[in-house]
Amino acid sequence: MLSRRNVRIKIMQVLYATQRQEQPARHALGHFDRMVRTSFGLYLLNLLILQRVAEYAKVDEATRRAKLRPSAEDKLFRATLATNPSVSYLTDNRALSATYDRYRVRSQVDADQVKTLYREFATSEAYQDYLVINTPNREETTSILLKLYKWLQGQDVFLAMIEDHYPLWEEDKSLVIGAIKKTIKALPAEREEFYRDYEDNGEAVTDFGRRLLQFVTSADEALLTRIKGVLENWDAERVAIVDMILIKMALGEFLEFPSIPPIVTLNEYVDISKLYSTPKSKEFINGVLDKLLKQLQAEGLVGE
Repeated sequence: MLSRRNVRIKIMQVLYATQRQEQPARHALGHFDRMVRTSFGLYLLNLLILQRVAEYAKVDEATRRAKLRPSAEDKLFRATLATNPSVSYLTDNRALSATYDRYRVRSQVDADQVKTLYREFATSEAYQDYLVINTPNREETTSILLKLYKWLQGQDVFLAMIEDHYPLWEEDKSLVIGAIKKTIKALPAEREEFYRDYEDNGEAVTDFGRRLLQFVTSADEALLTRIKGVLENWDAERVAIVDMILIKMALGEFLEFPSIPPIVTLNEYVDISKLYSTPKSKEFINGVLDKLLKQLQAEGLVGE
């Protein structure tokens, strides 16, 4: 699920925490793995909230049936948002249920907040239109679930549930949303453990992320020495911590990943600096990395 951009940001955060908290470098890899695990937990929490809101339709139906004088609307109501094959697949999926427990996301979903979200969505035109369909097909169900998830993203209650447990939600937001939408479109899935596709043991994390982090931590002094050589009259101690971390990471990427075009690496770290460092950092980092890249190319250590 995670892209190289997300992985770079997580490595930057790990290195920053390691330096600021004076943690041993050997702990960095474990910290990184926990952050990756947290991103998957965020995906699971989004999926569970969506599932729980949809399942609340059963409570709605039972409440309507229990009325002493149910209205005509109450009598016609059916909990199709919960009983359709897509949501039923999530409800009945034992492997998914066990994974919710393993990542402890059930305790992060508040029943009262789920009720609030369902009742507010129940008044929407999209839900009312879905209810009049006697037997919704897969396409119609997929459509309402996508609309529900999009609606959830704009609700303060939903955001509070997410941010209370995942304060770095904004960083993984676009990828998690994309993964949930992809999941909805594939329901009911062909295999029980469909969610493993998003558990982040792929190339971006293992072959790129862990390898880059290990290289940067093990070669820290050598990287710093080379960086100092191009700073000219600028004291390395005066360089902002985040800027130095990004420069070290980019230099490590130049050296350790020849398959990634150097200009792509340079642009990536300049872009990240725009989000996480000072307004002037992008020019500074761009200038330093340009000098380092030319030096490495002249030495034959990096290709054009």
